Amino acid sequence: MSKILEIKDVSAGYGNEIVLSKINLVINDHDFIGIIGPNGGGKTTLLKVILGLIKPYRGSVMFFDDKQGKSENIIGYLPQINQIDLQFPISVKEVVLSGLMSKEGVFSRYAGKQKRLAEDLLNQMGIYNLRKKAIGELSGGQLQRVYLCRAIISSPRLLMLDEPNTFVDTRFETDFYEILKGLNTKMAIIVVSHDVGTISWYVKTIACVNKNLHYHPTNVITQEQLASYNCPIQIITHGDIPHTVLEIHKH
Repeated sequence: MSKILEIKDVSAGYGNEIVLSKINLVINDHDFIGIIGPNGGGKTTLLKVILGLIKPYRGSVMFFDDKQGKSENIIGYLPQINQIDLQFPISVKEVVLSGLMSKEGVFSRYAGKQKRLAEDLLNQMGIYNLRKKAIGELSGGQLQRVYLCRAIISSPRLLMLDEPNTFVDTRFETDFYEILKGLNTKMAIIVVSHDVGTISWYVKTIACVNKNLHYHPTNVITQEQLASYNCPIQIITHGDIPHTVLEIHKH
């Protein structure tokens, strides 16, 4: 299994505030990692460190070339909905094409092949008919699919999603995670979510982040394992799907 990136002894934060301390994590091709933890624990900060938006106080984030020796198109990113300007005058198709912006440049015109790729993705997500609409006209579920198309149009090796459940109602939720399950055959996925009961049904492993990171190499976590990882989570089971409630971590 090829390594995509390695986070080694990373501490990071904002100003004098340390949000993450001594973080270590390796991400390989086809990993599907669910990141859980309390509000303010550092989940989004960890994504920002990986994206290069925050420079660590110490430690390193190392990226590795793929089997063909290519290091481009490593990350696709779906942000929280509150980070998206829904008043910006841009169409659905233009949003998807903007996922190629770093490769093509801000003012480049997109080729017919790229436009067809954007349309194919919109069609796969069932929203081809919305391609000319302004993003401000869309529902939460439709927005989620549009920005997922944007995140994967460059065929990244790693897809990162920050609280994707804030986009949608339950009517779209199952379909969305089934889409992610299919994408995982082509790329690694990291999903940050408070809805642990849902993501634990789809992810392969779980990382609990609350200043430190505790990695659980399975999506099934027993209370005994949690105690050994110093990760105080209470697990309640409803039917076949585990539901997880977070408490405060003490170190």
